[in-house]
Amino acid sequence: MSTPNLPSLSEASLSGLPILEFAFPGPLREQLITAILDGTKTSTTGTRLEYDVENEALPMTGAREIVIDSAGKPVAVIEMTEVRIARLDDVDLQHAIDEGEGYESVAAWRAGHESFWHSTKMRDAMGDPNFTVDDDTLLVLQRFRLVGTVS
Repeated sequence: MSTPNLPSLSEASLSGLPILEFAFPGPLREQLITAILDGTKTSTTGTRLEYDVENEALPMTGAREIVIDSAGKPVAVIEMTEVRIARLDDVDLQHAIDEGEGYESVAAWRAGHESFWHSTKMRDAMGDPNFTVDDDTLLVLQRFRLVGTVS
């Protein structure tokens, strides 16, 4: 996969950059990677609690991360342009649209994300078979730009 007007990065140049995984390995991850590479996906969302469960620091503006595919192969590098914490009920339409998944309303975005967050895979990853989100669940809303693809 190659994106015009972006540098092609060698795997050697990625040393020291953290990895960012979108969704779980499988069709959804590949769909999201395609949207990142074609420029339709410029935002993403996670729950604040995920960072605590995974013992990870929150992302920071200016940080660069490696995007990997379902096989764990680096495919791109992105740079965070904005990171903010918001309640689930406060997610705006532009953020939902910029997720690049075809959402045309916040309600549709929320339904899609609740389905993901309430899935067995996500509940297993959270270590809580009853994990759920509500209006007050804190989210990490990230905006990013594609820096380059990995050759």
